[in-house]
Amino acid sequence: MPEKTIPILPCRTLQPVLDFYTALGFEVTYEQRSPNPYAVVERGGIELQFFAMKQYEPAASFSTCYVLTDDVDGLYRAFRAGLKKTYGRIPTRGLPRVGPLKDMSYGVRQFLVTDPGGNCVRVGQRTGGERHHGPAPEETFARALHFASLLADSKGDPAGAAKVVDRALGLTDETPTRLQLLQLLVLRADVAARLDDEDATATALARAAALDLTPAERDLGRDALTRLADLRGSLRP
Repeated sequence: MPEKTIPILPCRTLQPVLDFYTALGFEVTYEQRSPNPYAVVERGGIELQFFAMKQYEPAASFSTCYVLTDDVDGLYRAFRAGLKKTYGRIPTRGLPRVGPLKDMSYGVRQFLVTDPGGNCVRVGQRTGGERHHGPAPEETFARALHFASLLADSKGDPAGAAKVVDRALGLTDETPTRLQLLQLLVLRADVAARLDDEDATATALARAAALDLTPAERDLGRDALTRLADLRGSLRP
């Protein structure tokens, strides 16, 4: 029998976590309330296990795991559909939340899901043989997107990402392409939302939504446009 690794992740209480994963299409296959709260959720070949501890603080969690799939786009669509059906929107900030789907510089296409317990589940599909970071782009705006994306999603530093994007958008001697501008503005809105900067979020979203893109640009920018729609849907009234 081949070996299998199953992450065991913490939470403060089980029910919000189980409700969240049920919304994603998982099935609760085991649940124990006492003496120690413990539960298992499964979806296809993905199995996650959870234990509850009252003194745990989800907002300060560093717990994470990686799920490799051969259909990351399909899982992303399914997770978003389930969340929208359950919550009426796609949660993009706070706990729980779902991050954008994007191609990373180390040969994977991935998105991040953070559950109510603060656990970050990274879901990705390999797109190349390299498992280390490729060289950063030389072109100004591609380079800004590269480093801002890493700061936002790999390092968890939205403030640092915002500074990189603002610096790029503030240049007067160079101009991004419309596609690059879309990606920069959506990323800026994303990190502003995480920082609870409502004005910056709304401004960046309005600028991104107003861009007059060609069909080819919309196709190339479909990941950013999906994230744009999710962010606009999660704006606080």
